[in-house]
This record gives sequence, structure tokens and C-alpha cells, in this order.
Amino acid sequence: MSWLQAHITIDPARVPLIELLFEQLGAVAVSLHDAADEPMLEPAPGETPLWQANRVTGLFTGDTDADALRIAITQTLSDEIGDGLRLERLGDRDWERAWLDRFRPMRFGRRLWIRPSGHAVEQPDAVVVDLDPGLAFGTGTHPTTALCLRWLDAHDLDGRDVIDFGCGSGILAIAALKLGARHAIGIDHDPQALLATRDNALRNSVANALDVEHSEQSGGAAADIVIANILANVLIRLAPKIAGLLRPGAQLVMSGILQHQADEVMRAYAEQIEFEPTETDEDWVLLSGRRRT
Repeated sequence: MSWLQAHITIDPARVPLIELLFEQLGAVAVSLHDAADEPMLEPAPGETPLWQANRVTGLFTGDTDADALRIAITQTLSDEIGDGLRLERLGDRDWERAWLDRFRPMRFGRRLWIRPSGHAVEQPDAVVVDLDPGLAFGTGTHPTTALCLRWLDAHDLDGRDVIDFGCGSGILAIAALKLGARHAIGIDHDPQALLATRDNALRNSVANALDVEHSEQSGGAAADIVIANILANVLIRLAPKIAGLLRPGAQLVMSGILQHQADEVMRAYAEQIEFEPTETDEDWVLLSGRRRT
């Protein structure tokens, strides 16, 4: 199998945005490298070491349409960033499986665990999601996904209907069902994400309670909880559509938002949503609230 790599050289402040963009466009893996041969001294505890010039690399499957990927990246980024995009073809190597070999069970909140196949979780009351992320974003390793998983673990989902908007691997919809939700709908624009969600739903024995829909063909069903872990500019642009999926009094949960973007996202939803205090993880924010009745 061949592969396609996308490289962008960027300053430290914009690294998280590029990482998340690559992952949401279907990158199998995202890596960070020094772009200027700058020595890196031992960082202080809790610091993320970044160089002044960072090369962010996204690894995509070989059947990815390079022109479509280039357009998707450049349309999202400013011209000055997009002009630095470089695409590169690679030969055969099972990069995805090599990454999964390093993926271990992770706990989110009190009892929710995400684990790859073949690993045990010892906690007696654990709620376990078995996950092979396939070629779609969403393993729990990114702070935005972790924020959403912790929110789900902390709330009563029994009998609730959930929409996972931008479902990626299906991790959030599947976790909601395992935590007691009655029914879930996974919505995404990427056909590969829809396949990954269906496969992971079967693996977790929740396929009968999970419907999967392309964003351009979704039926407009309303839910008690809508969770959207996508980029801030998309959340803003799709605010009327996403808010329209909420029943009166329903809860909206959004991540994929950097801290400096939170106010702009909240303004886009202010007429429909009464927001609760924000939650943060590294540079990322989770926004939650209820639709006004």
C-alpha cells in the first residue's frame, strides 16, 4: 500500500491547528519535526517542546486524492500558510498498524475506557469502548476528543438520543451508547469516517442503535445531546444547522476549539444556547450549554 504525506512548516502557535486539521481530514498519523535544525534543550515539567520553525506532517493513505486534499487544506488556512504546503508520495509500509501497536487503554473520567483490541481493563465497573481508529480521526489521544469523552462520562445519558456531528471514528457516539444512551446518529462528510464508524459500532455491539449519515444527506433528526468535535471555523459556519439538531432544552457539546477562538464560537450560538463554564485541556476548549426553550 502506498501513502501520501502532507508537510507544512509553521510557527509554534499554529501547530495545534495544523495537527487537528490533518487529523480531521483523515490522517492516519500526524508527526512534528524541527524544520530548522534547532537544538532542543530539556523542557521544563509540563511543557511541550516546540521549535521556532516546526514541520507538521500528516500521513494519508495512497488512494487519497492529492488535489482534493490540497484544496481542503488551503481553503481552511490563510494563503501564507497554505503556500507552504508540500505533498509527497511514499512507498509501502504499514504505518497505521505500527502506530496502533503503541496505542494502550486510556481512561476518561471515572469509568470510561478506550482500548485497542487485545488489551485488558481491570476496573470492575469499567465502560469499555474497543476501538480501531482505522483511517478516521478520533482515538482519545487528542485533547479535544479527551474533553468530549470526559464530558460524556460525567453526565447521565440513560435513554437519551445523541448526535455525533463530525463522527470520525465514531468514538463519541459509541461511548455515549455504552454509557446508556438510547440511540445515536453519526454524521460526517468523509465516506472513510462513515465506514470506520460502522466498523467500530459492529466491534462494540452497538450497530443496532447507531445510524450513520453523510452530512449532505442527513435527515434532520433532533436529539437530546449534540456533540461536535470539529474545527472552530466549521462550528461557526454551520451554527444554524448544528443548533437546529437540538430539541428544546437539549445539550450542545463542542470542541476542536482553541482558547482564543472560544468567544467567537459562543457568539455564533448565543441566540440559541445558554452556555455553561468552559473546560480546557492544554490549549483546547470544550463548550457546553442548553438550547433555550
